[in-house]
Amino acid sequence: MRAVGNSDLRTFPIALGGNTFGWTSDRAASEMVLDAYAAAGGNFIDTADGYSAWAPGNAGGESETIIGGWLQSRGNRGSMVVATKAGTHPQYQGLAPATVAAAADASLQRLKTDYIDLYYAHFDDPTVPLVDTLTAFEDLRTAGKIRHIGVSNYSPERLAEWVRVAEENGFTQPVALQPHYNLVARRDFEQALAPLARAHGWAVFPFWSMASGFLTGKYRSAADAGASVRGAAAAKYFTEEGFGVIAALDSVAAARGISITTAALAWLLARPGITAALASARTVEQLPDLIAAAETVLTPEETAALDAASASFA
Repeated sequence: MRAVGNSDLRTFPIALGGNTFGWTSDRAASEMVLDAYAAAGGNFIDTADGYSAWAPGNAGGESETIIGGWLQSRGNRGSMVVATKAGTHPQYQGLAPATVAAAADASLQRLKTDYIDLYYAHFDDPTVPLVDTLTAFEDLRTAGKIRHIGVSNYSPERLAEWVRVAEENGFTQPVALQPHYNLVARRDFEQALAPLARAHGWAVFPFWSMASGFLTGKYRSAADAGASVRGAAAAKYFTEEGFGVIAALDSVAAARGISITTAALAWLLARPGITAALASARTVEQLPDLIAAAETVLTPEETAALDAASASFA
């Protein structure tokens, strides 16, 4: 288990993303994934109040509802770390104080719990003064509704401002950062966000660890964009450089007898400052490759090969 910043939370190296729950995985399939993840030693579930409002027929909160039902039926709330986010549910858009307060209460109800271990500001809301947003989060923490604070999708400048505002007002600082980071999306995190995370002792949980499925190797040409519901999102990596990364992963995976999914996640987990990689599984069959990354240590030569193959993205 890895420490989450300077908090008392501890996490398995693979954090289970809940974005598929209620979208590409129905309740039964989602609960099977959650059961298998917990059985493998996993303890960290990440979701958001807006998952998955984008899917036809959904209203938002579907993922939290499935996770809450699972926690209640399994009676394991005390052994699981639950992270969710505010700001994107259709009924609770943005980070105005009243909105954050209402969104948190709605998330607690859906999750069937009286506290959230890690509560994120999902996206920056420049229409609301940061001091107001931070006050809302601090009020939730003081009330015991959330235990720790995280920040996602903020620019380096706004993160620095968040830290300053918290210091000036005596508020609790964040313990976690959730950035976009993987083998084909390195530059923004490594150049601008990693130094901030290091300076402030934040845990780092990269999202889109598998680049919308691209790093699983399922896409081998532009014609493969229709291979899954996320194909359109992965299509931007269908370049000579992108497929070069896949080729390097193929080589490492074949030599080690592991999947390229495992190899890609193992590279990420070994990067400086990374606490756990966020990864989702639509089915139980996809989960073993994720779990295997927690115990896979790449050699310096393998790491160097992947570094070189992805250098154009750094």
